[in-house]
Amino acid sequence: MYEINHLIDGVSVAGQSGHTKPVFNPATGEQTGTVALASVGEVDAAVASAQAAYLGWSQTSVATRTKLMYNFRNLVVDNAAEVGRLLTAEHGKVLSDSAGEVARCIENIEYACGLADHLKGSYNELASTGVDVHTVPRPLGVVAGITPFNFPVMVPLWMAPNAIACGNTFVLKPSERDPSAPMLLAELFQEAGFPPGVFNVVNGDKVSVDRLLEHPDVKAVSFVGSTPIARYVYVNGSANGKRVQALGGAKNHMVVLPDADIGLAADSAVSAAYGSAGERCMAISVVATVGDVADELVEAIKVRMDKLVIGDGTDPASEMGPLITRESRDKVAGYIASAAADGATVVVDGRDAAFDNDGFFLGVSLLDHVTTDMDAYKDEIFGPVLCVVRCETYDEAVGLIADCPWGNGAAIFTRDGGAARQFQQDADAGMVGVNVPIPVPVGYHSFGGWKDSLFGDNTMYGPEGINFYTRPKVMTTRWPDPSTSEIDLGFPVNK
Repeated sequence: MYEINHLIDGVSVAGQSGHTKPVFNPATGEQTGTVALASVGEVDAAVASAQAAYLGWSQTSVATRTKLMYNFRNLVVDNAAEVGRLLTAEHGKVLSDSAGEVARCIENIEYACGLADHLKGSYNELASTGVDVHTVPRPLGVVAGITPFNFPVMVPLWMAPNAIACGNTFVLKPSERDPSAPMLLAELFQEAGFPPGVFNVVNGDKVSVDRLLEHPDVKAVSFVGSTPIARYVYVNGSANGKRVQALGGAKNHMVVLPDADIGLAADSAVSAAYGSAGERCMAISVVATVGDVADELVEAIKVRMDKLVIGDGTDPASEMGPLITRESRDKVAGYIASAAADGATVVVDGRDAAFDNDGFFLGVSLLDHVTTDMDAYKDEIFGPVLCVVRCETYDEAVGLIADCPWGNGAAIFTRDGGAARQFQQDADAGMVGVNVPIPVPVGYHSFGGWKDSLFGDNTMYGPEGINFYTRPKVMTTRWPDPSTSEIDLGFPVNK
């Protein structure tokens, strides 16, 4: 049984609050550790460390920041297998999913390694007679990240590398469900040579979140999680004068037209709906079939589901692991029952799958003839359940996306270039895929949805992340007319 503490001012700090939470291996159901939950005083200590470090870090040269970020990038690459092992041990995702998460981490770190170009600012000589104007992006100060269980290293690295490269210092409050991998990241930040206090970690619950939202020295808060909590973070952080970017939930739709490649669409639906046990904000939750394609597509998806290997994430043969907790598993199973009671056709029932141990496993489920008044359609299930809604027309399918309160991602599968281009215009979502089921942008673009999937003006990482973690300072200077100078300049001056 191991203990996960905090990391404050560059050193591991044992919890002082007396409050802890258990950490489980979801594949076995066994408790493997405990995590300390921070008190208000411990959060204050982390913020004080970050504030003290900011005074020097914000004045550190861009060249030095870049060098240290490269060091960190190389350490993450060197320790990728260990990071992946910790992800699988506490989240449950299979090793291939863990490796994919680490790969996206590295991509975002590499973007931060190139921020020197973004931090150049702009300059206008002679904006007016004898007047020059230039603008430079300046860091904010201490910034905080509150991150979810489903991507415990990728999401912190959507935030921290850009924030730190811009000259800010960072306090991370990771999920208490799988805290070991984020703590390893913190240790690698120290090993890379970042000064103590530049990157701090406080494990905790609502007490920690509320303190970060109200602390006067925290200038900005980044959050990823469910929509109700995203709204809470945005409202309370903004009320306390902070910049807030808060990414919420999703109900992502995949529209399949009659001319689609059925094999590609079925493969994509299975991987996008059931990868990482459906615990992804970019998972495909709804397949909206158009016209007469539904029967063939549903059968093709079912055939692929029957071959899906579900098991312990450490087994290389496993393609899907367990859910994060027993409560999550039972909640997801409840949606299958309610959909059946509401009249949906349960093509594949994940509750029928049998497993050998007490892990938090649930089989994959496929629900057909789902209607928009069913809870299985209206709610974010966050589990391995795929709903099929049958639409008569393209307009009806696009209307589902428009009427959905979330607007994270949407995808279309078609061979028709005109239809694909039209969908890019019509889809009421922040990220759109054409024959790509999970259109997550690369690190040099930015990630974020619309509607109830995003609270705040800036999305995550990439150029939008730089905008969020900096503020412009504009300098206007007037220079004396050299003809009035009494100093011998050594060259003729026009009178």
